[in-house]
Amino acid sequence: MDQYLPIFLMFVLGVVFAAGSFVGSKMLGPHAKPSSAKTAPYECGIIPESEPPQRFPVRFYLVAMIFIIFDIEIVFLYPWAVVFRQLRLFGLVEVLVFAAVVFVAFLYLVSNGALSWGPAKRLEAGMPARTSESTISRITAEQTSPGQAA
Repeated sequence: MDQYLPIFLMFVLGVVFAAGSFVGSKMLGPHAKPSSAKTAPYECGIIPESEPPQRFPVRFYLVAMIFIIFDIEIVFLYPWAVVFRQLRLFGLVEVLVFAAVVFVAFLYLVSNGALSWGPAKRLEAGMPARTSESTISRITAEQTSPGQAA
């Protein structure tokens, strides 16, 4: 029974803390309902003209995925660095495979535009390639334009 006493005390301490938080919040918190001015969004005194967008762009989630990938890599590299000498060649090969997988995931995210912020870039049709025939036809068209053919 003595082994369960610390667990029971932690449970009681958790219940007392939760109950105390609710009681303290009720006693110290505001009693009146807030006015509409208090619940309105505050943006440096400027009334917002439009609603915020409902969805985040996909790039936001791609950046979050990059963050998670590198967090996971660091979490796995610390224990590997601690026992590096005991793992020898096997550990080195395994961490290189792991780093290669992380690098491929990073390349995938970058190729999908994870680090490209700003408006989407669209390719526009440019001028055709210059050749001697295109130059001759352009000059001929300028010389026989309707304004000069009188």
